[in-house]
Amino acid sequence: MKARPKPEEAPAESPAPETAAAPAPKRTGAAKVPARLAGERRTGAPRREGAGKPTAGKPAAGKSPRPQPGGERKPAGKPGASETRARPRRTGEDKPAAPRPAAARRAEPRPSPHPAEPRPAPRPASTAPAAEGVRLSKVMAERGLCSRREADGLIERGWVFVDGRRITELGTRIDPQANIALAPEARRQQAQRVTILLHKPVGYVSGQPEPGYEPAVVLITAGNQYDRGQAQNFHPSQLKGLAPAGRLDIDSTGLLVLTQDGRIARQLIGEDSKVEKEYLVRVEGELPAEGLALLNHGLELDGRRLRPAQVEWANEDQLRFVLREGRKRQIRRMCELVGLKVTGLKRVRIGRVPLGDLPAGQWRYLREDERF
Repeated sequence: MKARPKPEEAPAESPAPETAAAPAPKRTGAAKVPARLAGERRTGAPRREGAGKPTAGKPAAGKSPRPQPGGERKPAGKPGASETRARPRRTGEDKPAAPRPAAARRAEPRPSPHPAEPRPAPRPASTAPAAEGVRLSKVMAERGLCSRREADGLIERGWVFVDGRRITELGTRIDPQANIALAPEARRQQAQRVTILLHKPVGYVSGQPEPGYEPAVVLITAGNQYDRGQAQNFHPSQLKGLAPAGRLDIDSTGLLVLTQDGRIARQLIGEDSKVEKEYLVRVEGELPAEGLALLNHGLELDGRRLRPAQVEWANEDQLRFVLREGRKRQIRRMCELVGLKVTGLKRVRIGRVPLGDLPAGQWRYLREDERF
């Protein structure tokens, strides 16, 4: 039997000559989808070419991969990128695609499963980083603009400006040398606050009520106003926020200041207050010469040394005390340390404001021309 002649094999298609790959142009946006080439299926998957034509980056079945010019090519991009984001192969390519420039890769945003959170607005130029600067409310109190509590309220209302920029965030830190200004609304609010001078009698507590004793604020009524000819008239709304700026114990009498103004409260009872308070103190007992010197300077209370005071005899049975601090029952305890017993205590002056002829149990407004 004659052997059937073999059909003539088509000559293998020679590969295209090697040429240098031109650098890929920078992409300014999303990659364009190439137009459908001849031979592509409508399903979207490219049709395989003949075995004689190598495909990009993948050897034909049964054949070893053709060595790449310049050695083994590493995949572009981050490790693992080819596993998560496979790119469709381009039909007709006979060489591996050149890696995309880094600028083009950065220009193409990656999808995120969660929407990006908006970045916080940059801090105003007048504010300082959290680790630096001083809290705005503290600076305002130190400059006497208001108390720290009042400062927080003004900031929340948007009535505070630092170097011309409105501040509304509590806890903002600023340069201690920054310029601080209050809105006109804040100035009007401060002007409406009242400060009252009361001659507190014995038997009333200065602040919170105690069992069997009433607070001194109950004496602030229209009937107890001393100088009713003043331009300012009493209204019950003025009792809101009225608090004592300093204390007088139940057994003491004299000048007590109650105020709605945090600036005055800080001036009188702040830690750095230097405002003088003058008292007339009736005592019993013998005071040695060294005892008077100790009352002026040298005593301690609760393990803390007292500030220097001015103590002298006012008459045979009364001492005059001028203090620049206010510890609890300070004068009574000082006298006990030198062998004296206090039988009467009256405060007659705070700063430059005297008690004067204000009767016990009555009150008056602090005048506009009066300053502590």
